[in-house]
Amino acid sequence: MLRDMVRDFAENEVAPVAAGHDETEEFPWATGAQMAELGLFGIPFEEKYGGVGLDLLSLVIAVEELARVDASHSIMIGAHTSLAASPIYKWGTEGQRETFLTPLASGRALGGLGLTEPGSGSDAAGMQTTAVRDGAGWRLNGAKTWITHGGVGEVFCVAAITTPASPQRGDSPGISCFIVTKETCGLTDEGHLGLAETGPRGARFGHDPDLAPMPGFTAGRKLRKLGWNASDTRELVFDNVEVPPENLLGEVDLGFPLVLDTLDGGRIGIAAHAVGVAQGAMDKACEYTGEREQFGKRVNQFQGVRFMLADMETRIHAARLMTYHAARLRMDGKPHKKEAAMAKLAASETAVDAADLAVQLHGGYGYSREYPVERMLRDAKITEIGEGTSEILKIVIAREMMGRVDTVT
Repeated sequence: MLRDMVRDFAENEVAPVAAGHDETEEFPWATGAQMAELGLFGIPFEEKYGGVGLDLLSLVIAVEELARVDASHSIMIGAHTSLAASPIYKWGTEGQRETFLTPLASGRALGGLGLTEPGSGSDAAGMQTTAVRDGAGWRLNGAKTWITHGGVGEVFCVAAITTPASPQRGDSPGISCFIVTKETCGLTDEGHLGLAETGPRGARFGHDPDLAPMPGFTAGRKLRKLGWNASDTRELVFDNVEVPPENLLGEVDLGFPLVLDTLDGGRIGIAAHAVGVAQGAMDKACEYTGEREQFGKRVNQFQGVRFMLADMETRIHAARLMTYHAARLRMDGKPHKKEAAMAKLAASETAVDAADLAVQLHGGYGYSREYPVERMLRDAKITEIGEGTSEILKIVIAREMMGRVDTVT
């Protein structure tokens, strides 16, 4: 039922506007508001927090179906849920859930994760952002980059060094996580009013007036990208931001395990996103080769083409099952770091290959913006980079393998 609902929404509401938003690089406020009305920003959260009371696998399915049509829309709920709302739901206090999770789950506010910095990408522990004690609270200084929803978001989980590295700490810094809030950038009447003030979920999309922005926390420049063009990606700047003590997420100096756990969940989300892009590309390839005629017969009648399609469909199905398996393990509270990395690795590489094949099978038209497959190819590439590059994932997988072997022996 959920899959059918999201697929119907994606095909009827998202597909007609996807190319336009990709071209203008404008955030899709109007369709985002419709997604909030459908409850897509709160799929795995309890109803008392504004969610719909489903689970992670349901979120995976929704992300997959949106990505099948447009990646910028799927990442809207994927990043929001996995990187902002979920850590608050899992690690936050009851007060933090009521204050921050409720507007996130209902769609009244968008969120993101402040982790990547200009000088530290894969080396997340090499961050330079700091939070120092100031009375009972903290002073936050630094900058983040490549932040999904950096401009349009209001609630962010931000990682910062709270204790410098030292020999006594094994040369590792103490990292803590904080919930910080800022103003929304670029909110339009179209998106803001697209959701009735007292709609079916009692939410207004993109802005919660009850969330007070913290002075000194601002969005930096908007990054122009190869793909995900309708997704808002920016720098974040923290200039002596005063953070109250109740906004500490988890424990002081113990935030890095929280970050790593969040990344594991995020990798499952990116895997779902990649599966959707791959499936969308294959759907378009099958449709086009079934209509296009060359040498007196449809292109899909050539055995070589059929072999290509069959091989790719098999890879997509395998990646989908790996993603569902990783999601199930996480839902059950079982170890899943290796499985999440494997799913993301397989799905992202499959997405790039599937989109590339779809472009090739479209011939010259595949290189044209008249067809969506070129956008799918551009959107697929980031899945091999974000939430852990393919190379980092292989390190994670091998390390987990060796650790499990060592445990057994």
